[in-house]
Amino acid sequence: MEIMNDEFYMALALDMAERAQGQTHINPVVGCVVVKDGVLVGLGTHLERGTAHAEVHALNMASEKSFGSTVYVTLEPCSHYGTTPPCSERLIKEGVKRVVVACEDPNSQVAGKGIAMLREQGIEVDVGLLQERALKLNEKFIKYITTGIPYVTLKTASTLDGKIASKTGDSQWVSNELAREQVHTLRHRHQGIMVGVETVVMDNPHLTTRLSVEGLSPIRIIVDSKLRIPLESNVVRDGLAQSIILTTEQMDVSKKEQLHEAGVTVISCGDGPRVNLSLALKKLGAMQIGSILLEGGGTLNGSMLEAKLIDRILIYLAPKIIGGINAPSSFSFEGSEWMKDAVRLESLEVEQLGDNLCISGIPVW
Repeated sequence: MEIMNDEFYMALALDMAERAQGQTHINPVVGCVVVKDGVLVGLGTHLERGTAHAEVHALNMASEKSFGSTVYVTLEPCSHYGTTPPCSERLIKEGVKRVVVACEDPNSQVAGKGIAMLREQGIEVDVGLLQERALKLNEKFIKYITTGIPYVTLKTASTLDGKIASKTGDSQWVSNELAREQVHTLRHRHQGIMVGVETVVMDNPHLTTRLSVEGLSPIRIIVDSKLRIPLESNVVRDGLAQSIILTTEQMDVSKKEQLHEAGVTVISCGDGPRVNLSLALKKLGAMQIGSILLEGGGTLNGSMLEAKLIDRILIYLAPKIIGGINAPSSFSFEGSEWMKDAVRLESLEVEQLGDNLCISGIPVW
């Protein structure tokens, strides 16, 4: 049985925020709990960009019981006018007694100002409870709001010997059903999904979210230096989600016009033979795409890794060994001459999904 204390209520707020991942666009996910005289009187979660924040939902539920209450919120209450009024002002207006904040907001428009505003009005504020969990929950938002560059999660599924397909190109299926279901949840939680054109040519995927319940499909982003993508591809024709193609000045111009007519956005990223991936991410960030799930083949994965553009790596390992000198691997790039120069992962997490393992970590650059 859990002990009822500050951590108990903050964990509840974090649980609620976690359930909203994927639906707040470039905004953070935030949960809020209001407690008065030992009774839970208000709950709230930020559900959609441009709508009421978590604190507002929770205070509305608590109503007059907000006065003299303790409020638990997973991210510092905002202090500026955006599409909604400042939550700090609302907390002051409602006469709350104490606010417990998991972590400060890295947004330069807030960054401690909300906490300072509350304290100036005599409200007791405690900061840092379950901070590590709160920061991880909003790692995509933090990367984007501080750099303007999307947070990139690389996902790959391989056999124990690192192969993502057989020597004939067969990849149906490397991972098990549980792992594939989790990947579709990852798609729901990212704004974009990125693959190379070879994946489209070989597999003709839809790149949508398919779960037992309805989910959000990400924007489909295809890296295609010369616009080789077939016009009859699902990502061009199915209309199930927005599609963006990243290409170069060496593109087929007539093909570009045909793609535009089909409703596909074509973006030039450099004049070299290959897409400038760093420039591509900057352009995607400028389009307010704050997170990307990279489901590339070995070449695109290797190029993104070499360019140090990966923020988190998830590898699904299946208990299979397929061999094959020419069988494709998860990462195809020049590589390091010395083991000491290998890309290392930290903050490792390991999860078992039936007979598959998911190993997750953050690259150390």
